[in-house]
Amino acid sequence: MTQPWIHKRTTDLLFILLPPFFITVVMLFFHNKMESIQNNYSFFTWLFLIVGIDVAHVYASLFKTYLNKTNFKQNKHLFLLIPLVCFFVSVGAYMIGATFFWSFLAYIAVYHFVRQQYGFMRLYSRNESKTTKNILFDNLIIYNATLFPMLYWFLTPNRTFNWFVDHEFLQFHAPKIVEILHILYFTILGVYVLITFYTAVKKKYFNTPKHLLIIGTYLSWYLGIVYYNNELIFTTFNVISHGVPYMALIFFKEVNPSNITHGKLQKYLNKQMFITFVLLLLLIAFVEEYIWEVTVWEEHFSLNPSFYFPEAWHFIWIPLLALPQLTHYILDGFIWKTKKTRS
Repeated sequence: MTQPWIHKRTTDLLFILLPPFFITVVMLFFHNKMESIQNNYSFFTWLFLIVGIDVAHVYASLFKTYLNKTNFKQNKHLFLLIPLVCFFVSVGAYMIGATFFWSFLAYIAVYHFVRQQYGFMRLYSRNESKTTKNILFDNLIIYNATLFPMLYWFLTPNRTFNWFVDHEFLQFHAPKIVEILHILYFTILGVYVLITFYTAVKKKYFNTPKHLLIIGTYLSWYLGIVYYNNELIFTTFNVISHGVPYMALIFFKEVNPSNITHGKLQKYLNKQMFITFVLLLLLIAFVEEYIWEVTVWEEHFSLNPSFYFPEAWHFIWIPLLALPQLTHYILDGFIWKTKKTRS
C-alpha cells in the first residue's frame, strides 16, 4: 500500500505535517523567552501570527468556494444563504450581549479547529480499510488529542490566554475531574501507541502521514493548552498548526496548476501562483484587521481623528466584521465533503 499523500511527500511534510513538530522544537529551546517577546514585540507577533496566518487562512477558503466557478455553481444557494444566516444569528447573539457573542464565536471556532484535525486524519486514512472498528478507533484517538486539552481549559480557569476575549468559556475549577481525565487521556494515548506498533509489525505497513498528523495534533494541543500556560505559546501552536496546513491544502487542491500544464511552464506557474496566492491573502487579511483596529480595538493602530465605531452600533458592526470568519467556520463543514461522504 502506497503512502496516501494529499499532494506530494515533500510538500505534505513541509506545510501540513511538520509545523507542530517545528513549533515544539522552537518552544523547547525558547519557551522562557516567549513572555518577553510578547511584551516587547507584540505588534510583530500580531502581524505575523494573527494577520499573516490566522486571518489569511480564513480568506484562503474563497478559492474553494466563491472563486471556484464549478463549486459556486453547484452550491450557489448554500454559499449565499450561509453568510446571511450567520450575520443575522450574530446580530442576535450580540444583542444578547457582547460576552455572549464572543462566547458563541469561540465555541464554533473550537469545533472548527477540532474538525479540521479530524478531516485531515480522514484524508490520510482514505486508503485504509473502512471497517467500523477502525473508524471508531481513529475517531477516539483524534478526539482524545483535541477534546481533552479543551476540557482541561474549561476545568482549569487559571489559563493566561483566551481564544478571542476573556471569560468567553464557561469554566469551573474541578481538579478531581481533571485528574481522572488526565489518566484517561494518557491511557488512550498508550493504547494508540501499542495498537499502532502491533498493526505496523503485523501488516508490515505504517501510514506515515496519518500518524504524523495524529502525533502533531497531540503535541500542539497538549503543549499549547495544557503544558505551557502562556498566551504567545498558545497562539503560536494554535495559529500555525491550523492555518498553515489549511492554506497549503487550499493551494494544492484549488490553486496549483499541475493538473493543466507540465514541465518548465508548470514550475513557473506554480511559483508565480504561489506568490500571488500568498500576497493576495496577506493584503485582504491586513485590510480586515486594519478596519478592526481603527474602528474597534485601537491596540496596534489608531487614527486622529478617531474612526472608533460608536458602541451603540457594535451589535451590527462587529458581527459584520466577524462575518468572514464565522462564514469560514460554517462553510468549511460542507466544502470538503464529497457526494460519497454525504451519502
